[in-house]
Amino acid sequence: MKRTLTIIAAAAILASCAGGVQNTAPADRLISDLKASVEEGKILFGHQDAYMYGHTWRASSKDSLDRTDVKDVCGHHPAVLGLDLGGIEFLNLKNLDGNPFSFMREAALRHCAEGGVVTLSWHPRNPLTGGDSWDVSSDQVVASVLDGGEKHDEFMQWLSNCADYLDTFRNDDGELIPLIFRPWHEHTGSWFWWGQKLCTPDQYRWLWKMTYDYMTAERELDNLVWAFSPGADLGDEEYMTRYPGDDMVDMLGLDCYQYGELPASNETYAAQLRDRLSLMAELGREHGKLTALTETGCEGVPYAKWWTEVLYPAIEAYPIAYVLVWRNACDMPGHFYAPWPGQESEADFKEFAVLEDIVMLD
Repeated sequence: MKRTLTIIAAAAILASCAGGVQNTAPADRLISDLKASVEEGKILFGHQDAYMYGHTWRASSKDSLDRTDVKDVCGHHPAVLGLDLGGIEFLNLKNLDGNPFSFMREAALRHCAEGGVVTLSWHPRNPLTGGDSWDVSSDQVVASVLDGGEKHDEFMQWLSNCADYLDTFRNDDGELIPLIFRPWHEHTGSWFWWGQKLCTPDQYRWLWKMTYDYMTAERELDNLVWAFSPGADLGDEEYMTRYPGDDMVDMLGLDCYQYGELPASNETYAAQLRDRLSLMAELGREHGKLTALTETGCEGVPYAKWWTEVLYPAIEAYPIAYVLVWRNACDMPGHFYAPWPGQESEADFKEFAVLEDIVMLD
């Protein structure tokens, strides 16, 4: 493994957040910057909700949005900040994980100003049953929100509320900052109301198109980089089965987690990653799209060398723009995916963070 004694600053690679070529859409600038980063063999490291909370703490004010567990461990923030929009459909003050939407916007703006990248997922509630995203008690939810469905008008208001919020992600010059937008993710599984067994391939594609058309054509949000991210448990042909089309996707993603007892599951997970990332690299070349490991991790990181012996060897050979591990919940002691001071993989993460091709935020 190659190492360097200095962290490569994301700001040195990514200029899109701090401004770019005039008259170029923010999304196009970010896509161009990420492609250049991939061509240099770099992989940006990301963490979900990084500034919002950590293993034993939660941000209490906008002024406190300068701490992350990652920086507490290695001295540098993650280059990619993941946030979730769940709850914005109701104009809630906080998202589904208790993060004030005002804090999220502030963290995103600061992160972007420093040269970092922001990615947004969305876990909206079930518009037909009133349950959460994981309520799969009905297979008619997607049908109900499409044109002509009983929940279509209500859902279009949800999209409007989401777009209103996204339109506030503007820098000091009033310009929209680029955002990777990752709706309707893990659709190859069936744990969300938009999942594989809950709607037909055509219904899923129409849901995506309806979302895309509203955000881009009607609301003119030219700062969104659209990421398509199935889950990992699928065959080669399944990855593109519900693909909306090249004109509505900018990035091919993958959500892949490690499950099972250690150390036996280490190689199973790594083999799955290599297989999926190899497929994505081929599809990325074929369709001219960026690729990324949009969600991953091993809950609790119980293997001390997980970063350099499991994750890194599985991803280093593939042209992914970034790898993002999931959140460190402050109210669930065992639910964390990045190290914190004193966690058993802390020392190994420090080695991972200074690898030559891993990018952190200086």
